[in-house]
Amino acid sequence: MASVSPSPSCSTIPTPVRRSPRSAFAVAELRRLKQRRTIPPVSVGLGHFADVVRNDVDYLKNKIGVGLRWANEAFRVPEVTKSAEELFWLRHLEDHHASKNVEKQAWPQPSYSGLSGVDLFMADVKALEAYAGYFYCLSKMWSRPLPEVYDSQAVADYFNCRPHVVAFRLLEVFSAFMIAAIRLRSSASDKGKNLEASEQNFGMVLKETMLRLGPTFIKVGQSLSTRPDIIGTETSKALSELHDRIPPFPWPEAVKIIEEELGAPVESFFSHFSQETVAAASFGQVYRGKTLDGLDVAVKVQRPDLRHAVLRDIYILRLGLGVLRKIAKRENDIRVYADELGKGLAGELDFTLEAANASEFREAHSRFSYIRVPKVYQHLTRKRVLTMEWMVGESPTDLLSISSSYSDHDLQSHEKEKIEARRRLLDLVNKGIEATLVQLLDTVCRMQRKHQLAMLAAIVHIVNGDWALLVEALIDMDVITPGINTRRFTLDLEYALGEVELKNGIPDIEFTKVLSKIVKVALKYQLRMPPYFTLVLRSLACLEGLAATGDPNFKTFEAAYPYVVQKLITENSAATTKILHSSLTERRNSDGKGLLFS
Repeated sequence: MASVSPSPSCSTIPTPVRRSPRSAFAVAELRRLKQRRTIPPVSVGLGHFADVVRNDVDYLKNKIGVGLRWANEAFRVPEVTKSAEELFWLRHLEDHHASKNVEKQAWPQPSYSGLSGVDLFMADVKALEAYAGYFYCLSKMWSRPLPEVYDSQAVADYFNCRPHVVAFRLLEVFSAFMIAAIRLRSSASDKGKNLEASEQNFGMVLKETMLRLGPTFIKVGQSLSTRPDIIGTETSKALSELHDRIPPFPWPEAVKIIEEELGAPVESFFSHFSQETVAAASFGQVYRGKTLDGLDVAVKVQRPDLRHAVLRDIYILRLGLGVLRKIAKRENDIRVYADELGKGLAGELDFTLEAANASEFREAHSRFSYIRVPKVYQHLTRKRVLTMEWMVGESPTDLLSISSSYSDHDLQSHEKEKIEARRRLLDLVNKGIEATLVQLLDTVCRMQRKHQLAMLAAIVHIVNGDWALLVEALIDMDVITPGINTRRFTLDLEYALGEVELKNGIPDIEFTKVLSKIVKVALKYQLRMPPYFTLVLRSLACLEGLAATGDPNFKTFEAAYPYVVQKLITENSAATTKILHSSLTERRNSDGKGLLFS
């Protein structure tokens, strides 16, 4: 395009203005645009067309140049390019002050006599192969999951690859027990507390610590609560609250576990599923649902990541017992206690085993009309999900609440409700006592025959108040081991329990008191009672406590004794005849009659 000069009538006096290069360039471009817009139309020709194209190309070059210059300044392109070039050419390694007389080194020759370079190369290849195999083995160990069945070595291999997991858990356990020790120490400064109050406080602190540390410690606490002969009566009573004070885990996690185990959404199996937990335990919690067939079911869901948490704690316990063994310089391996606990807890983690036991229990008690066992739905049961028939029953707690409640309105109707609640409670207790003895002596107990007969004899002797024969039964149960002064033990037991009083020909004795006193004497002699003996006495004592609200004169042995005697008669063996003979010949009333004739 041809340039157009300004009109002569528009002459101006030039004034010097200092402008930046960018502003000058911008002004020049604006002038050029104005000139292009004011060019009058001219005739079209090839020369004119070439000028137009050339001017447009120049214009685009200027514009692109402006953009490039702006980009270079904004993004510091030259400096970046220079740095990249220096890095590519390794200029940062250049040393301008280095000596120029550097002698060139020859290729290294093998320094081992008799070995060529090929030999060394092959040796290096073999070494690399060995290292690769080692790291491959490590990768396989790191990727290996925890075993489904407890194996101490497999568990150790798993957590040896994860020392950070063990370290954090050790810190957590140590902190929890340190806090518990500080609390106990501060409460011990109160000298006004007696021994029983101190034991209660210890039990409460221990219970809260177990709750804080999670499922494994809760399960251990529940097991300890059945062993008052080891931890004491008050501590045992405090830990027994661990059976019904477990906080639940969130509903979305339960849904995730159900769907992972069953392989499909919850709606594929259940037409209704409550999001509220019915009960929460140490290893799982229960929901109520309804199957697509319309059956009401109870669905037990395992806590998330439970296997890892339980086996981690067992591994730590095993480590601790190993350290204790070295410190105490004991020859026997006390780590077997951790292994036994691990086997038991790992078995409880598989709900299919629980389902099999429940089905076996149901079949074994099918002939007892007063014992009802829920059915297991195998197609809705997996290792972490257990689905059983929903059964509606009466809650002893609700019956207790009704029987001891008070109302200002309609006293006559309310009194009838209380009487009926007490009647149903006593009926429930009587059936519970008989069911406990049936399980212990007939259906599910797997104790030795010798111990089973000794248990029968112990119940009879406790009822009759014959403490010398009770000691003999404890010897047969392997509670009293050789080396214990049985005469002194018998005297202490007689002193603790005293003479049993009779009311209407029936021994006036409570199992709760008997259990507490027997345990105290056993602790004095450092005896260890079998778990089944403690469990049956504790079960009977709990039932007696429930019945006491409905009938203060209720005695557990009065409900238990007929079944025990019937069992002894139907057995018809030399051992049972001996027990019956001892109960018949013992004279515990003024008429000189045995209990069976009272």
